[in-house]
Amino acid sequence: MGGGTGGNGKGNEMGVPLFQMTRVGAFVLKQRLKGNARYPLVLMLEPLFRCNLACVGCGKIDYPDEILNKRLSVAECLQAVDECGAPVVSIPGGEPLLHKEIDKIVEGIVARKKFVYLCTNALLLEKKLDLFKPSPYLTFSVHLDGLKEEHDHSVCQDGVFDRVVPAIRKAKERGFRVSVNATLFDGLDPERIAAFLDFASFELKVDAITISPGYAYERAPDQQHFLTRHKTKELFRDVFRRGRGKKWRFSQSSLFLDFLAGNQQYHCTPWGNPTRNVFGWQRPCYLLGEGYARSFKELMETTDWDKYGTGNYEKCANCMVHCGYEPTAADDAVRHPLKALMVSLRGPRTEGQMAPEIPLDKQRPAEYVFDANVEKALGELHEEAERRAKLGSEAA
Repeated sequence: MGGGTGGNGKGNEMGVPLFQMTRVGAFVLKQRLKGNARYPLVLMLEPLFRCNLACVGCGKIDYPDEILNKRLSVAECLQAVDECGAPVVSIPGGEPLLHKEIDKIVEGIVARKKFVYLCTNALLLEKKLDLFKPSPYLTFSVHLDGLKEEHDHSVCQDGVFDRVVPAIRKAKERGFRVSVNATLFDGLDPERIAAFLDFASFELKVDAITISPGYAYERAPDQQHFLTRHKTKELFRDVFRRGRGKKWRFSQSSLFLDFLAGNQQYHCTPWGNPTRNVFGWQRPCYLLGEGYARSFKELMETTDWDKYGTGNYEKCANCMVHCGYEPTAADDAVRHPLKALMVSLRGPRTEGQMAPEIPLDKQRPAEYVFDANVEKALGELHEEAERRAKLGSEAA
């Protein structure tokens, strides 16, 4: 997110402000010059898991109430921002607007001149707009998985699309930057996706569009419609083919979009988008919770990164999601700026042979650790409650 321009034909407009692209590009170049092989590009800051929707493809909200009711404090959020040092902060969830101090969290991050993407389903956006001030550092990233039929099906509730669209328009009228993020699943019609991109770009006139295949969360209610890597590439080629000559305002880099179309063989860089949530620093990435570190330093230094990624781990076999591969594309763009420029000018190639696929024959089998992680978290919550109760009784 926030890395560069989208490419699906000549003349594309930039979905990311030039000064943001320059700042992020300079950050990446600085890390390369310093010899840092692993560095964060976007901090995924999850201040809560609670949500006011239950989307069919979501694996983020299947927790007991004790965990869903837990929140990161403003101080914890800002400490994570300082600790990580990434130039961009994405605030997903759950639904961040349910956090009673989300305005203070955003204000603190903007004050640090970090680029904030506040991810929201927009059901509370109009009600909460007065809490925020328009800023070039703040973007509301609204979850919108297509036109009315597709989006309402995705969020398992009728009428949501008709509430989200006016909220986007109101935020735009008030001077806020607004992007939409769309997750694509198997069985979608490329023509309808293209129509959605037209609608978002030319009728809603959002500032940017983030588009990505869905990740196959093991706890998601619908396990039948996650895309394989081959189906992902075919679908995006079909979509991009319909976008020739149009100015769809993607927020993603041209090389990441080219990767989605099957033209780049990239390996995941999970450390590029580290995640801090109510459990701690999540290993190895935003999509997989296979353990937690107490600090960002511990996450970076003690995680066995080679255990994860397509070809290394069964759970990663079909993943092509931006939070794992956009950092790879950004690094490639710095290494090969001419290649990035050419792809940006011509758009992703939609015909011909695809790049070789990563072999899966040596991947390790999936480990299922969700229940153990939840049990550990509940134990820690109970211990903390007992400690506070004891201190209270001693004070009395």
